[in-house]
Amino acid sequence: MSDDRRRRVLGIVIALAVAAAAFTYLAMSSVGENLVYYWSPSELRAEGSGAVGSVVRLGGLVEAGSIRREADGLTLRFAVTDGKASVPVYAQAVPPAMFREGIGVVLEGRMQEDGQFSTQRLMVKHDNQYQAPGENEVPKMEDMVRSLQLEDGD
Repeated sequence: MSDDRRRRVLGIVIALAVAAAAFTYLAMSSVGENLVYYWSPSELRAEGSGAVGSVVRLGGLVEAGSIRREADGLTLRFAVTDGKASVPVYAQAVPPAMFREGIGVVLEGRMQEDGQFSTQRLMVKHDNQYQAPGENEVPKMEDMVRSLQLEDGD
C-alpha cells in the first residue's frame, strides 16, 4: 500500500474514532441530565440537604389522616410514607380519581429547603389485582405495600 493511501485510511480511521467518541460523550451527558431517580421517603430523608432542588420520583403510600385540600381546588397537601419515614407533600395537581389515604403514589418533583416535597405530577400506583376497599373498610398495610411492588415485566 502506498504512503498516500495509508495516510488517507489512517485519517479516515481517526476521524471515525473522534466522531464516535463525540457521539458517545453527547449521548451519555444528555442521558445523565435526563435521569430521574426513584426514592422512597426513607431514602429521601437520609439524603438530607443533598436532595434539595434535585428532580426525583418519590414513591410511597399516602399517610392516613394527612390529606388536606386547599380552597383553590388545585392545591393538595398530604404525606407520603414507606412505614419508616414520612415526607410532607405540596401538590399542585388534580389528583387521579383513585387518590385516597393508603394508596400507593409516585410523585415527580423537587425537595424544598423547608422539607416539603413539591410536585405537579401525581400518579396513583396499584397492582393488576387492585380492589377498592369497601365502605368503612381500612386497607391492610400488607395490601398497601404490595400495591407498590412491581411484578415481573413491569
